Amino acid sequence: MPLKLTSAEPPFRPGRDAGTGASTLRDLVAERARTTPDAPFVIFDDLEGGVSARTYGEFAGDVNRTARLLRDLGIGRGDRVTLLLGNCPEFLDLWFGAAVIGAVVVPVNTASSAAELKYLAGHSDSRLIFTQAPYLETAEAVAGRCPNVESVLVCGPGAPSPSTSFTGLAAARADTPPPGPTPGPADDAAILYTSGTTARPKGVLVTHANYLYAGRTVANHIRLTRGDRHLVVLPFFHGNAQYYSTMSTLVAGASMAMTTRFSASRYFDQAIAHGCTASSLFAAPIRMLLAQPRRPELRSNPLRVVLFAQNVTPAQLDDWRDRFGPQLLQLWGMTETMGPPIMNPIDGGRRNMSMGLTAAGYMTDLVDDDGRPVARSGAGQIVVRGEPGRTLMKGYYKNPEATAATLRDGWLWTGDTARQDPEGYYHFVDRAGDMIKRAGENVAASEVEAAIREHPGVFDCAVIGVPDEMRDEAILAVVAPGDDALREDEVVAWCRSRLAGFRVPQQVVFRAALPRTAVGKIQKHVLRAELAARGTPPGRTETGGGVRGQPGHRRT
Repeated sequence: MPLKLTSAEPPFRPGRDAGTGASTLRDLVAERARTTPDAPFVIFDDLEGGVSARTYGEFAGDVNRTARLLRDLGIGRGDRVTLLLGNCPEFLDLWFGAAVIGAVVVPVNTASSAAELKYLAGHSDSRLIFTQAPYLETAEAVAGRCPNVESVLVCGPGAPSPSTSFTGLAAARADTPPPGPTPGPADDAAILYTSGTTARPKGVLVTHANYLYAGRTVANHIRLTRGDRHLVVLPFFHGNAQYYSTMSTLVAGASMAMTTRFSASRYFDQAIAHGCTASSLFAAPIRMLLAQPRRPELRSNPLRVVLFAQNVTPAQLDDWRDRFGPQLLQLWGMTETMGPPIMNPIDGGRRNMSMGLTAAGYMTDLVDDDGRPVARSGAGQIVVRGEPGRTLMKGYYKNPEATAATLRDGWLWTGDTARQDPEGYYHFVDRAGDMIKRAGENVAASEVEAAIREHPGVFDCAVIGVPDEMRDEAILAVVAPGDDALREDEVVAWCRSRLAGFRVPQQVVFRAALPRTAVGKIQKHVLRAELAARGTPPGRTETGGGVRGQPGHRRT
């Protein structure tokens, strides 16, 4: 029978987060400032020699100043603001400052093109865009084309005028919470757009209760304490740095050291300099770290645990342990699942070639297309049980069809396929829909295909992922040209003008026609088999950035 909730296993209910007394992000920041005002919260390392630090009390003051500024700018409960920001202290101020007054942040990738940003700001109905000087031109261009966007404010240096300087305007406000309505646990706190199998990203609604649950899941699993410190190098506009690092830090009353970006040559130096004990990475950064010259002194780093997602080889796991020491814990999660529902245990029984076991507080299963559980050794779709708005996403913003297809009878249908071994460990088989993983970025093939198909010289195309030794996968476009004069570099240039850099194909191959099923669906498995048999395809275009991969079947 299809999976359904039963009365013996009631759904979760929103409430106060165990161990903190908080039910909203506003409550959590206020509690930390009240109980441990002088304890360190965040160290910011700009990788250019500048290091700053704030205590919980100082952070709460800056959050309240930001909340007052937002209120003065006319932002209220339920209003949305776009954050086109890299890792910086202002990102945290705006995230939690908006939460104080019940507003909603929409973090977006700083590599977004103007067309992509226009869609995200427009679809989310954002009233303001907060950005930094390097992205100001794009933000202003988009604001001029989005009637809902009222103004653009600049964080840090480079604001065109005092009236557009977030830093200056916020500093002039009082450091106490503003009067007015306050949010509840079920209220939205963020919309995180995630690439999907459709041509447009979907906006995941994240509530205050969602954030608290995600933080508690990770903090409890890795036994985070006030003496721990996260090293945060992944971008804050992704769920990983928000859910796994920031929220677990706050829930545990720990601290974190954040950097502007990931630096393979300085990662362990930063861990040592800032006394970091925990971190989170993807497989691609792990491979980049292992590609660095050997430095025996890095073995003395204080890290005790590093969470990671995606595949590494047994040899790489052994090399990591021998060179660096801290235990790796592979996990699996999605923006939609909040915390990671599947994690390797921290004590004994780690099988890091698997995604791990069902995490405490979650229920998972593998099912067929009709919702029936599959045999233990068989492959099936991962489904996660929980309550929307607390343990699972609330839904997709302005997309009831996608919400209904994903959240069914108390279960979240992930689209990811896995199998379980006899001991219950989950092993990844394939990605949701047709997703390509490029150095930690999710790239929906359909988004790239839609851009290529707009070229007047293209008849049709198919985009697939092929193995890349350093960055998980490279993007390969198989193009059926409508114009025999079409060149590979034209396709790449076309994509660069319309897509973020990480979505641009690294390889282009031409084919007279694309293989299709009887109902016209492109048979990508046929293309992968052909490329695997051919080896390195002739006439491909390499657009730089990474080790050249041999095309073939997608790595699982």
